[in-house]
Amino acid sequence: MADGADRGPGAGATGGRAPAQAPERAMWCDERFDFQGTFLQCLAKHVPNIYSAEMDPLLEKQEEMVQAAILYPLECYLFGEDPDIFLEKLQQSGTSQLCGKVFKGGETTYSCRDCAVDPTCVLCIDCFQNSIHKNHRYKMHSSTGGGFCDCGDTEAWKAGPLCTKHELGSSSSPKENSECQLNEEIMEHSRRVFPSVIKYIVDMLIWEEEKELPPELTVREKVDSYYCVLFNDEHHSYDHVIYSLQRALGCELGEAQLHTTAIDKEGRRAVKAGHYASCQEAKEEIKRHSENVSQRPLHVEVLHADVMAHQKFALRLGSWLNKLMSYSSDFRQIFCQICLKEEAGSEKPCFISKLMLWDAKLHKGARKVLHELIFSSFFMEMEYKKLFAVEFVKYYKALQKEYISDDHDRVLSVTALSVQMFTVPTLARHLIEEQNVISTITETLLEVLPEYLDKNDKFNFQGYSQDKLNRVYAVIYDLRYVLVSKPTLWTDRLRERFLEGFVSFLRILACMQGMEEIKRQIGQHIEVDHDWEAAIAIQMQLKNILLMFQEWCASDEELLLRAYRECHKAVMRCSTNGRSREKTMFHLCGHTLESRPYRVSADPVSIHLPLSRTLAGLHVRLSKTGAISRLHEFVSPEEFQVELLVEYPLRCLVLVAQVAAEMWRRNGLSLISQVFYYQDVKCREEMYDKDIIMLQIGASLMDPNQFLLLMLQRYELADAFKKIKPTKDQDLIKQYNILIEEMLQILIYVVGERYVPGISNVTKEDVIMREIIHLLCIEPMAHSAITKSLPENENNETGLENVIDKVATFKKPGVSGHGVYELKDECLKEFNMFFYHYTKTQHSKAEHTQKKRRKQENRDEALPPPPPPDFSPAFSNVVRILNCDVMMHILRTLLQRAVELETHLWTEAMIQMVLHLLSLGLLEEKQQLQKSPEEEVSFDFYHKATRMGSSALNAVNVLMLVEKLKRVPQLEAQKDTVNWILQMFDMVKRLREKSSLTTVAAASASEAAKGDESTQDKEKAERKRKAEAARLHRQKIMAQMSALQRNFIETHKLLYENTLEAQGKEDAIMEEESVSSAVDYSKIALGPKRGPSVAEKEVLTCILCQEEQEVKLESAAMVLSACVQKSTALTQNRSRILELSGDTLDPLFMHPDLPCGTHTGSCGHVMHAACWQKYFEAMQLNFRQRLHVEQIFDLENGEYLCPLCKSLCNTVIPIVPLQAQKINSEDAEAVAQILSLARWLEIVTVRISCYSVKNAKGEKQNLPAFANRGMGNSALEFHSILSFGVQSSAKYSSSIKEMLILFATTIYRVGLKVAPNEADSRIPMMTWSTCAFTIQCIENLLETEGKPLFGSLQNRQHSGLKALVQFAAAQRTTSPQVLIQKHLIRLLGVLLPNFKVEDTPSLLEVDMFHILVGAVLSFPSLYWEDAVDLQPSSVSSAYNHLYLFHLATLAHIMQIVISSATESSTACSPDNSEEAQSAQSFCREVCQYTSGCFSQDIPGWLVWDCVKKGIMPYLRCAALFFHYLLGVSPPEELLQDSEEGQFKALCSYLSLPTNLFLLFHEYWDTVNPLLQRWCADPMVLSCLKGKSIAIRYPRKRNHLIELPEDYSCLLNQASQFRCPRSSDDEQKHPVLCLFCGAMLCSQNTCCQELVNGEELGACTSHALQCGAGVCMFLKIRECKVVLIEGKTRGCLYPAPYLDEYGETDPGLKRGNPLHLCRERYRKLHLLWQQHCIIEEIARSQETNQIFFGFNWQLL
Repeated sequence: MADGADRGPGAGATGGRAPAQAPERAMWCDERFDFQGTFLQCLAKHVPNIYSAEMDPLLEKQEEMVQAAILYPLECYLFGEDPDIFLEKLQQSGTSQLCGKVFKGGETTYSCRDCAVDPTCVLCIDCFQNSIHKNHRYKMHSSTGGGFCDCGDTEAWKAGPLCTKHELGSSSSPKENSECQLNEEIMEHSRRVFPSVIKYIVDMLIWEEEKELPPELTVREKVDSYYCVLFNDEHHSYDHVIYSLQRALGCELGEAQLHTTAIDKEGRRAVKAGHYASCQEAKEEIKRHSENVSQRPLHVEVLHADVMAHQKFALRLGSWLNKLMSYSSDFRQIFCQICLKEEAGSEKPCFISKLMLWDAKLHKGARKVLHELIFSSFFMEMEYKKLFAVEFVKYYKALQKEYISDDHDRVLSVTALSVQMFTVPTLARHLIEEQNVISTITETLLEVLPEYLDKNDKFNFQGYSQDKLNRVYAVIYDLRYVLVSKPTLWTDRLRERFLEGFVSFLRILACMQGMEEIKRQIGQHIEVDHDWEAAIAIQMQLKNILLMFQEWCASDEELLLRAYRECHKAVMRCSTNGRSREKTMFHLCGHTLESRPYRVSADPVSIHLPLSRTLAGLHVRLSKTGAISRLHEFVSPEEFQVELLVEYPLRCLVLVAQVAAEMWRRNGLSLISQVFYYQDVKCREEMYDKDIIMLQIGASLMDPNQFLLLMLQRYELADAFKKIKPTKDQDLIKQYNILIEEMLQILIYVVGERYVPGISNVTKEDVIMREIIHLLCIEPMAHSAITKSLPENENNETGLENVIDKVATFKKPGVSGHGVYELKDECLKEFNMFFYHYTKTQHSKAEHTQKKRRKQENRDEALPPPPPPDFSPAFSNVVRILNCDVMMHILRTLLQRAVELETHLWTEAMIQMVLHLLSLGLLEEKQQLQKSPEEEVSFDFYHKATRMGSSALNAVNVLMLVEKLKRVPQLEAQKDTVNWILQMFDMVKRLREKSSLTTVAAASASEAAKGDESTQDKEKAERKRKAEAARLHRQKIMAQMSALQRNFIETHKLLYENTLEAQGKEDAIMEEESVSSAVDYSKIALGPKRGPSVAEKEVLTCILCQEEQEVKLESAAMVLSACVQKSTALTQNRSRILELSGDTLDPLFMHPDLPCGTHTGSCGHVMHAACWQKYFEAMQLNFRQRLHVEQIFDLENGEYLCPLCKSLCNTVIPIVPLQAQKINSEDAEAVAQILSLARWLEIVTVRISCYSVKNAKGEKQNLPAFANRGMGNSALEFHSILSFGVQSSAKYSSSIKEMLILFATTIYRVGLKVAPNEADSRIPMMTWSTCAFTIQCIENLLETEGKPLFGSLQNRQHSGLKALVQFAAAQRTTSPQVLIQKHLIRLLGVLLPNFKVEDTPSLLEVDMFHILVGAVLSFPSLYWEDAVDLQPSSVSSAYNHLYLFHLATLAHIMQIVISSATESSTACSPDNSEEAQSAQSFCREVCQYTSGCFSQDIPGWLVWDCVKKGIMPYLRCAALFFHYLLGVSPPEELLQDSEEGQFKALCSYLSLPTNLFLLFHEYWDTVNPLLQRWCADPMVLSCLKGKSIAIRYPRKRNHLIELPEDYSCLLNQASQFRCPRSSDDEQKHPVLCLFCGAMLCSQNTCCQELVNGEELGACTSHALQCGAGVCMFLKIRECKVVLIEGKTRGCLYPAPYLDEYGETDPGLKRGNPLHLCRERYRKLHLLWQQHCIIEEIARSQETNQIFFGFNWQLL
């Protein structure tokens, strides 16, 4: 639906419409007339006519009519002048201080972590870019839609509330501001217009009659015109709706898709027009068909055409009002007043409340308009925002209930606006005080969840609806929003209201206390796992709310004590249910416990205890604030009942222990999952941690012996510590052992875990530092990994950044991986092996890491606990547990079992924990003795530990038992710890014995240190001795291995030398050659002075059968796995449209743009051809048997994974051995006398002309007209080519020939995208083309990376290129020689104009290197005779190569000179060198031959500069080609990366003069006619006249597009992106092509294209043109790179953007600022240029095999 948003600053129409409407406007202006009646009459008259064609609306025409007939007159009346002029003035006179931009789904929002009051305070991209926050610590996120930019809201920001744009709106003085206020007349008009407009909008939106309109809108006779209207819901899928429409209406797929898209976007759509009966019938049909595919039918209504028209216009008026609101504060205030006005004496709600209450019944489009109107009016005026919030809270329960029963997304519900009000601190306080909002929200929760309450009033979420619970979470979130900012000042009213809300909230917690109780399953395993997720999910949702309530309570002492009393009462009420049982007595060590019998293993138990845990949280805060001293005033000691408070958390911890002991394994996975979350970072703060605290509260308030007896009884270990004969049942013993371990661990935590503010005097920073230290003690970790392991507060902050630098150092990442934090050495002393947040895995890993570190430092392996901070006064009694009788009994019993070697009754872990408890006791006593005089220290751990357990003769004390542990062989690993404890005993003994505390401390410290040193020195010496012995032993072994190796090399010398040769023959040759002479003739590749070919014996091993074989012509074929792919990596013109199918394509000539080539790459792994065929067949068979599994590769197209490296391949290259050719220098000199270029050309011309005549045989063929030079006996001349030396052609084995054909056919099939055809004449052309293109790609890559031309190729590139060039040379023998000759003639036609035929391209339309490769490889076909199969001899080849290369080089120089004719360069200063003079004279000739088109004024130095630079890539490619074709070693300079000597070395290697223009002078007589013909080419003349553009040389090196440094710049671009095919302003999924920079609309139906009958997404169809099917995109909103290949394959790849911690952020989940990492972007560039994208996709798909793959075709 069109809205006026795209019109200019005014919301009015053009003035041209005004005269027609003048009488109507005059009538409105007349005061005597009732405006409302007149307005409605006007609407009744025009609206049905304007919106008459709903099935196929002409939106622009409708909008024009609306403007002319209604809106223009209305605006003229309202403003009293031309609307455009008025609104222009209004807009210029001032802007609002508030931004008020409403976010669309997917739009990027920014929050400042330094300045935002809470995480919901966000900025739009424009405000962010113009604010101070862009230099702060900010976060980026994708909006879910419906949010609102908080720029200008002073309550949302601690600093910088305004961006520079909105500062203008706030800085204008009141006097200036008065200008933008409306005059009284306009305000009066507004007060007349707005009520009628608003009433009409409200009446029409909540209108329920389907057939009738209100009487005031009915003017014409009722016609039988109806629409069948289909509404959107979130229950039916797109396909469901399309199917139902097709079946019900019989419409085409396209029409059904159109309807469905419109319904999804607008919320409703007319799908049929007609009489009432036909529409009713369509309605029933749609319902019936939709019920077939889904459980509930689609929502369909039959509406009268007039009703539909007025409802549509009501929304258009809503948009008009919305636009109007942005112009003036006065308009907004009048609008808000009218919307909030209640009818006098009526109970009916005001207009805005009516709309809110009707919200759930409105369709999507109407909701959007309504919400935008609320944003643009109420939320832009703080006073009215407050009044709106009051209305919202008044109807809060009703609105939330409607939302919960609705099925639309949260973002489309009016309830989603709560965040805009509840997070404003002053507004939240007002709502708590005046509207009691906390109670309202908690009562709403209780009212929407009663169906989940069981008979005991406890929640039970078995068989819950996930969708409904997700909606309930929205209510919980509202509670969080209200509590997000803590009040600094408490009033009595606020205190009372908050307490009311808190008590109400406790009722919810009471329903959760003990919910979903479970009982241990005995005998049979449970059949179905219980639904546990809902209860844990609610616990997670409530975690921060519980913490916030506790923080609010703690901010006021009176409130804290009253809240504590209420919470205590609630806990007591919930704890009465177990009191029916009689108490029993339990005796141990002369102590007795009286308690009610309860066994976790037999009775019901629950993991959910939020009330008890809230009480624990409040208790800790009482201790922290010191208010605990007044607790007795609120809760009397008799009421307190600490045993009852401890009972339930203790049961929970026992349950965890029993699960660890596998006593509950028959209860299934649900319990294991609950226990996992109970201790997981997401829940532990309000579950596990609080249970430990509650035990600490119990230990501080109970008698220590009683407390331990209660623990023993609940852990069901009473028997284990009594002198009862143990059972022989191994399972039972194992169970007991685990339970003892778990109990000891909890005791360690109760006594040792003091890092909680309130339990000891520590801060939150100390707590976080300790968490980080213990995480980094496991291993160095990435920032995100640490963050995930830390609990988040209500603002989603962990506090990590504030402390991380104090405890760790950051280590930056490399090209892959991420940065990590490593712990500082000075923090290692804080390591506590029994840290209570370690999982079992983390515990053992951390212990191993720390022991290993100490071992490396040559220190003992003891890991004693660090001295803990002192307990706060309220908890000081906890330490009494350590020295009580029962604890001593437990420690003594366990140590005794270890010493007596009753191996089945103890474990090493158990003893480790006993030692840890001993360490804690000794540390505590030592600390107390050092602080206070001995007589004041009542903690007597040493005394108890050295006292005998009984009066028996064989009785021993704890100290004696510890000493005996040294002799227990199974405890060797604990020896160092035992030594440390014995030293501590000694130290405490000395402290006790000395009277003077100061001298004791000094003496004991020094003596202990001496004692330490003496034992440590001995141990150090022992370790040193062992290390030295180990070193000598290693040395001896290495010497033996070295001797064996030398012996092996001597014995297998031949093999070793061959291996060396194969690995680095070039390097070896370089060393042998002397570099003494100025020109080294052995390093020349062309002509009579050609150096020797180095053809070594090549022995290769097959990776499949592991057998070796020498590569010979007559042997069975060996092959290299290879991948052939189309490529646009070198293209100079991405806008060129590529041919998708090559049925009619002629690939002989490559355009100099290099638009699309065929690249062949290899992974370098060798196989026997036969082995490969067997492997491929086996894969095909395997594939047929596993049809249901999605394959990574396409076997139909010959794809497979290399057996060794798993690279994706689609063919194999046969390895053809290089034929060594030596030139006899005498022969060469003799031939040199006769065979000049002119003579060579004559011989070739005659040979070709005779062939052509012979081949024609009377057929009319397109033959070149040869110049008849009258050379006499043509038969003699015909054979004269053979007189310079021939030899018989190489004979290939049948298997090599078979592989030659196979590979050539693959190149043809892939390169042209056609069906394979071995007889096609284009196969040789494609072979030469892929050879040339692959060499060009490798040269380009080496140049980009700055590597030398030779010696720096990877082994795979070297092997692949060598095999490819030799194959290209050999392939000719498998094709008819007549065909090769025809191709050769066409190729030579470009260079030699007398061979030209009609379809020969111009000199400027071909790539000269492709011509050179084709000509060189096809030239031997001229030696073919009918009777014998001949090929040129070494000497003949040398001359053929030389002259062909020189001709191609001359033509290429010509190309460069013509293309540089229009170039202006200041590359170097003018000089008058020999080259410049030669260039100048050459230019004069060209000028003459082009009739002056070529400017004679171009200086020679400039031309020479252009030629020298432009020809380099061609020369480099030619050097590579001839090196791999002939095997002649290159000069030394080409093995080094130096610009200086490269040109000379190339010229020397390729037999060229360094002054290239001398080539023209050398062959002037022969070349002159060629030059004339080249210059006369129409294309050349056109280019010189400036009518066409020739490609410039050197061609530009392609790079991936330039990306901005800061990722937010990209997000900014994406936010401004508008889909070219879609008119709506919905946010799309913009993706950026990294090859060309195009921004595309991905994964959207609007941009899908039909290619060859297939629907392709925007990215896939773009990739076909831009990258020949292979492409690389950046998904901007998700910060992910997507690699795609073809229509069916793709993968995600990390984006090259990293945060300050060296990590990527896919999906912007963490939201940290991101910056471009050049190294990673370069890695992506190399992935493209090395043609490894397909390989990367295959690897990724193999490692991440998804059963339901992504539909890459529609990307």
